[in-house]
Amino acid sequence: MTAKSLNPHRAAIVAALVLSLVTLAILFAMDRPPICECGYVSLWYGDINSSGNSQHLSDWYTPSHIIHGMLFYGLGWLLFSKFGLGGKAAGKWSFTLAVALEAAWEIIENTPMIIDRYRSVTVNWGYSGDSIINSMADLGWMSLGFWLALKLPVKVTVALAVIMEIVVALVVRDNLTLNVIMLIWPLEAIREWQALG
Repeated sequence: MTAKSLNPHRAAIVAALVLSLVTLAILFAMDRPPICECGYVSLWYGDINSSGNSQHLSDWYTPSHIIHGMLFYGLGWLLFSKFGLGGKAAGKWSFTLAVALEAAWEIIENTPMIIDRYRSVTVNWGYSGDSIINSMADLGWMSLGFWLALKLPVKVTVALAVIMEIVVALVVRDNLTLNVIMLIWPLEAIREWQALG
């Protein structure tokens, strides 16, 4: 199965949009702030240890969401191409699967349990959850990552993901890999290194 066979079907795109709207409604029902409580929306916000973190359209965690899209594309390829689940037409729904996974994470990430976990074990001591506009932007960034993985050669996609991880680690001493490690199995060595930043 080629990358082209994983191009989303029109119905799959509509389903992804519906999932996005449902996510939006759930985030409102969770009483998440629509925008930063500072009262404005920035295209970029770079301070990971302030109340503005994860409140605007992009930040140092945007590369993580782009990488999510790349990983979800790979998962779709595995499920629908490699393992042949659901036949050839099912691959056209891999984007909907990616949106569903990212939407689920955006909801889970904004629960008190995960917010408290971030505060206690990661470098994000000031984390208060995402604004709704940030969560919806994260869905968009994930979609960009999915599209890049769909269009680019595998080696280029992997190289981009590795470069993003390295740059973010060097600049803010955090990235997707470190974030996952610290959420699941916090390591004191990583915590000490992150505290140096």
